[in-house]
Amino acid sequence: MYQSKSVNQIINETNVSHTTAYRKIKWLLEENLLIVDKIQITEEGKKSSFFRTILKSFNVKYEYNSVIIEAEQNVDTLRKVHKTSFH
Repeated sequence: MYQSKSVNQIINETNVSHTTAYRKIKWLLEENLLIVDKIQITEEGKKSSFFRTILKSFNVKYEYNSVIIEAEQNVDTLRKVHKTSFH
């Protein structure tokens, strides 16, 4: 949330498989819940993307047969998106 992370960093922190990580990241990007914060070229010449979340936190409640979702936006990410989109 506070810094961008590569897929490998996310895999190491969450212990999910590579296949699952790439599939979930692709879905989160398509749903605009993640952004590509930066792209670096490795020493081997490969492209490495770093991702950042759009949401800072969210809370899901079930009350009286209703699902209530409250979310707080990650303002730092939104500022960066706004700055790169309009400058």
